[in-house]
Amino acid sequence: MTEHISLHLDLGERSYPILIGKDLLAQLPVLLKGKFKSKHAMIVTNETVAPLYLEAVLRALQAMGMEVTHVVLPDGEQYKDSQHLDLIYSALLAARCDRKTTLVALGGGVVGDMTGYAAATYMRGIPFIQIPTTLLSQVDSSVGGKTGINHPLGKNMIGAFYQPKAVVADVSTLMTLPDREFSAGLAEVIKYGLIDDLPLFEWLEQNMARLMSRDIATLTEAVAWCCRNKARIVAADETEGGVRALLNLGHTFGHAIEAGMGYGVWLHGEAVAAGMMLAAAASQEMGLLRADELARIKRLLEAAGLPVAAPSLGVARYIELMQVDKKNDAGRIRFIMMRGLANAFITDDVSSDVLNKVLS
Repeated sequence: MTEHISLHLDLGERSYPILIGKDLLAQLPVLLKGKFKSKHAMIVTNETVAPLYLEAVLRALQAMGMEVTHVVLPDGEQYKDSQHLDLIYSALLAARCDRKTTLVALGGGVVGDMTGYAAATYMRGIPFIQIPTTLLSQVDSSVGGKTGINHPLGKNMIGAFYQPKAVVADVSTLMTLPDREFSAGLAEVIKYGLIDDLPLFEWLEQNMARLMSRDIATLTEAVAWCCRNKARIVAADETEGGVRALLNLGHTFGHAIEAGMGYGVWLHGEAVAAGMMLAAAASQEMGLLRADELARIKRLLEAAGLPVAAPSLGVARYIELMQVDKKNDAGRIRFIMMRGLANAFITDDVSSDVLNKVLS
């Protein structure tokens, strides 16, 4: 058995392991021992991931003596909706799955979010396991129990906090990721550095070329570093009453970009990258971020192959879209801004003058 990194997300009775390393799909019978309530499981994946990894996961679960069915969803953010969520419910019902059936999410953030939400709501809650296969899902969305679907009027507005029983991040699966998807995942990695981890930000400045060449050891280190940060923040604030909102750096602007352009046109990570640049520009306008710090953020995003200029939606449209956001409080838009590198904070006090300047 190859070595892997084992982290722990501490949530009392709902704590779970996060396992990170290479070639872990073949080791699932050992890694997931004792994680299933019954001999029944259903894998949820998509049309892109299924030809690559479904057979390996099916074989691994069957080697544990499991009876396994599967459902294959179309691939893309535009399918993260109630209509396609119904495909999971229908498959569960058709297979007569009960409360002890475990759902297994095999794919990126969309598959993980939808599978988790189906698990949270089918028969009022069944267990699920995350097997993320994209960089974005390995470093961010698979950890922490945020599940849900989009609505035409707002991203992730329908969902639940519902924790998995385990997360298995096999970094070998990142070798098959298209370059654009890989870069999109790096946006979330950079985000952790900008929130409160200057050593990570500086490490990324030094190691971005290695990450872009998909060096396994460097990737494993990056995934583990991000998951440690995420686990620490989620353990302190599971349901985003306070500090966990910092994980939304770049997302207030980013979600507006995704919804405004049409889901799937900009990848989530691309929108977050442009959103972080808007947050950085606004922070500079407010006198909180120096010009050289803004330049470092821009350089790092560009080195990761990410967009640094947001699309032109018009100031009024941006504001309208940002008003539909879960973080907002009493009708006021809540932003994550930066007092220098690695010092993000939450505020609803951003003047319309600043917003007009950076959004136009």
